[in-house]
Amino acid sequence: MANRAAEVSTNGHPHRRTAVVRYVLTFGGIVAVVVLLAYGITVDPRRIPSTLVGSPAPDFELRLLDGSVVHLSDYRGRVVFLNFWASWCPPCRAEARLLEEAWRQVKDREIVFLGVNIQDTEEGARRFIEEFGITYPNGRDSQSRIAIDYGVYGIPETFFTDREGRITYKHIGALGWELLGAKLAEAGRGILSTEGRGAGYQSVR
Repeated sequence: MANRAAEVSTNGHPHRRTAVVRYVLTFGGIVAVVVLLAYGITVDPRRIPSTLVGSPAPDFELRLLDGSVVHLSDYRGRVVFLNFWASWCPPCRAEARLLEEAWRQVKDREIVFLGVNIQDTEEGARRFIEEFGITYPNGRDSQSRIAIDYGVYGIPETFFTDREGRITYKHIGALGWELLGAKLAEAGRGILSTEGRGAGYQSVR
């Protein structure tokens, strides 16, 4: 009798049991989605490693502030230092003179510096260039299309590419002199390294 009662209690209501299973699966799925959304909202984007390191750098067209147009692929065969910045960004201002000095020292060594101004006004960008006496090419990514292709979450962000056009290193935040020189040298030899972080970072998303 006990066994028969157990069978009735277990098997007597198949629709109810199916409903319970569906409820559990649905509730579990909702919880998982909520957890993922919470993680995406709260996680620091600087802690999300770039998937671009080791991959070909996305090509793009950039109109420079002098009116000329360049493509990243124009610089194939040279090491490229690609820096995303804005005139209102304190760490961008902090590293500006260092970057210009570095450019003047390496510009005859098959190394190219290229600045991409984002989330800024043309007037602000031009004042910045004049204030810091920047001579390497700079242009405005007014629609942030290039920044999106490179997964830029804030500024300054910098990418180094080797002579084959492959990204060898990504740096988030301001750069120091020694690290800048080391990563240019590594890019020249095609050496990959893990993403790095420096002081100062301004979110743009």
